[in-house]
Amino acid sequence: MKNKLLLFLCMGLLCLVACKRDEGEGGTGVVQGYVKMINHPDDDYTLPADTIDAAKTDVFIVYGNSDFYGDDVETDDKGFYKFKYLTPGDYTVYSYSTLPSGEKVPVTASVSIGKGGTGNVPTIYVHSGKAYGTSIVKGKVYAMYFHNDIYRGQGWAYEHRVYIRKEGVPYHFDDVRVGLDGVFAFQKLQPGDYEVFTFTENSEEVPLPVIETISVENIGEIIEMEPDTTFVVRIQV
Repeated sequence: MKNKLLLFLCMGLLCLVACKRDEGEGGTGVVQGYVKMINHPDDDYTLPADTIDAAKTDVFIVYGNSDFYGDDVETDDKGFYKFKYLTPGDYTVYSYSTLPSGEKVPVTASVSIGKGGTGNVPTIYVHSGKAYGTSIVKGKVYAMYFHNDIYRGQGWAYEHRVYIRKEGVPYHFDDVRVGLDGVFAFQKLQPGDYEVFTFTENSEEVPLPVIETISVENIGEIIEMEPDTTFVVRIQV
């Protein structure tokens, strides 16, 4: 009798182990959600902008702690996706953002479901466009105008040229001209330290550099130079 009871317990334990399913297909659960696309075109100083439904976008699902995705689906015209017939457990869903270089970066979200449950995944925001994965530095240039060393007036330095280089590098990699409102902007900057500079003139009309160091710490930043660091230059006219 004792041996039969032990055998029964062992069989029951084996059944529990065998009947326990890992995350994946074979159940009645659902994981679903939406994907939104944020487009970053050139000359867009608002990062991010133009959020739309990410239609016809691939979405992938990872079962539990797997190192590989278990299935993929495509979103509909509203950016909606659904994975069906899932067992209880934890799931990770992801789609891809595209950097200006063409490199794809996964954007993930996680959810847990019970038996027959529906897991609503937080909306996934993916990015596209040439300015994504980069930052912008904006500033202003103000000018004091002189002619034959006589003061002639002042105002925003329209069309004055401004340069940018990586800190420690002697040569600039980009330059822009100042707009009517004195504003200039450098786009598509990766995280790092930069020197933004322009030139002023002394009374002998010798050009002298005016330099400001800027640190870009994260992607997607808009860094505006503080009012007290606005470049003030002397220009001979």
